[in-house]
Amino acid sequence: MPAAPNHAELLDRLGEVAVRVGLNIAHGQQLLITAPLEAVPLVRRITEHAYRAGASLVSTFYTDDETTLARFRHAPDDTFDTAAKWLHDGMADAYRNGAARLAITGGNPILLARENHERVARASRANSLAGRASMELITNFAINWNIVACATPAWAQQVFPDLPADQSLTRLWDAIFAASRVTADDPVAEWARHNETLHRRAAWLNERRFAALHFRGPDTDLTVGLADGHAWAGGSEPARNGIVCNPNIPTEEVFTTPHARRVNGTVRATKPLFHQGTLIDDIAVRFEEGRIVEASASAGQEVLTRILDTDEGARRLGEVALVPASSPISSSGILFRNTLFDENAASHIALGQSYTKCMLDTDSLTEAQLSERGANSSFIHIDWMIGSNRIDVDAITHDGTRESLMKQGEWTSQP
Repeated sequence: MPAAPNHAELLDRLGEVAVRVGLNIAHGQQLLITAPLEAVPLVRRITEHAYRAGASLVSTFYTDDETTLARFRHAPDDTFDTAAKWLHDGMADAYRNGAARLAITGGNPILLARENHERVARASRANSLAGRASMELITNFAINWNIVACATPAWAQQVFPDLPADQSLTRLWDAIFAASRVTADDPVAEWARHNETLHRRAAWLNERRFAALHFRGPDTDLTVGLADGHAWAGGSEPARNGIVCNPNIPTEEVFTTPHARRVNGTVRATKPLFHQGTLIDDIAVRFEEGRIVEASASAGQEVLTRILDTDEGARRLGEVALVPASSPISSSGILFRNTLFDENAASHIALGQSYTKCMLDTDSLTEAQLSERGANSSFIHIDWMIGSNRIDVDAITHDGTRESLMKQGEWTSQP
């Protein structure tokens, strides 16, 4: 029996999967990477694989927790409405000219928990405004893009607080490698098989073209109408530049665009949300005609309110996704405190901006026409989890007929 791959080999596999599966980078294409400083070893593996795949130029922008904290602790108060628009504009220009995008996540999930919440909200809004053009290119799937994760000491201590620092970091890396499917003998082939499963589910849902989904369970009775001409997606998908990519590594979801004005009922989150360093726990909301009219949380209420007040679209949905409760991430029993992973442990919804890639025949439509079909517009897109092994999901057809999709969090008839 061959020896199990060591950390360096698994890190190299993750770099290869990010390039070959996540991005499927094209010959001559530029690549723009953002990453925490601790991700340098992974960035180096990704960069090598990108050049081997034919990338013409790889440019990396690093973030650092200490310099981020320095701003919130020492910068003048009147500067928190400022963002590096020049940098976001440059990124948007790069994407318009064909560059691919890769983000490496791994920051401390509670980095800003003790900082002034108003300053955090102002800085976030300024950054969202400055990055609107580049974010729209990503959410509209104009380019091939991907997110992967890197374990960092601060993140690892939050996920495994009872372990010594070195052990928690090893444990988190092991969990990332497993969830990202790089522990398989042939990770690229394993991803091809996994994508087939997600494509089959999405295709079945697209054939049925349901009108709405109904989530039922403890403190949850929520009907999510689906956008007119919605399309389900999951796994690898062709971007508008023609390149087939996997935006998220890992991924377990099939997802689509809800109708921004056809969501009604109540729902309680089944997992905490970590947003900009703050834990928002036990979220409970009530929707009327698509808009959240009541919202509470047992922790992080102030931050939740600020999120909902970001703009008009922040109180409406931009995504609904189905994930089986037996997904590998859910089965691991780990609360990653990172949305890339936690959203793939449970069915979820997202406040804010819609993915118009999950709608049919949108190329010539104006923003007003997209809105008429149910697409939502917002500066934010924030996923939070509403699925579990105690949640049932029914599909509702246009004539009102109901069909069971999930019982206790599992597909009832495996698409």
